[in-house]
Amino acid sequence: MGSSSSSIDNIPNAQEIMQETGCELRFFGFSCLFFLLRRATDFEALRELAMNPIGDRIIGAFFSPGQERVDFPSFVQVLAHFRPTDTNRTRGGTQQEPANSSTRKLKFAFQLYDQDRDGKISRAELLEVLRAMLGLQVTEEQLQSIAERAIQEADLDKDNAISFDEFRKSLEKVNIDHKMSIRFLR
Repeated sequence: MGSSSSSIDNIPNAQEIMQETGCELRFFGFSCLFFLLRRATDFEALRELAMNPIGDRIIGAFFSPGQERVDFPSFVQVLAHFRPTDTNRTRGGTQQEPANSSTRKLKFAFQLYDQDRDGKISRAELLEVLRAMLGLQVTEEQLQSIAERAIQEADLDKDNAISFDEFRKSLEKVNIDHKMSIRFLR
């Protein structure tokens, strides 16, 4: 089977990936998950993602447009957003904020809403997510009302959309680390 360090030697840029994500690639679970989850259909087979109303968007985050298989660096980089925040980890002055920081977790969540990547969550994008999450539990009129109220409350610059800063401010009382952490990824 070989040693765990020899398998890391086979991963291009392994040290850089570990530094950027804070993920310990020697952890056997990453390799197992990666070999089990290579295609979008593999992810779709996971009950938790299949039941998640925005599971397709989460799965999409692992793949570049037109890509059928996820590569290992992309897999670890996306999965790193779901690691619990490491309060003991320090970074150098030029080092990027870790993927599992509260800010990076919020940016990841923001991108699940901002499907056209214009830096704003539009009413239409918010309605798409609400429809996926609430489905037939509420009427279209109620969905419209929820979207309108959410935008009114979060939209500080009154441009009828939610920027990342507005998104972050509207969620400042939410424990994003708890909401976006998979505990076995410590």
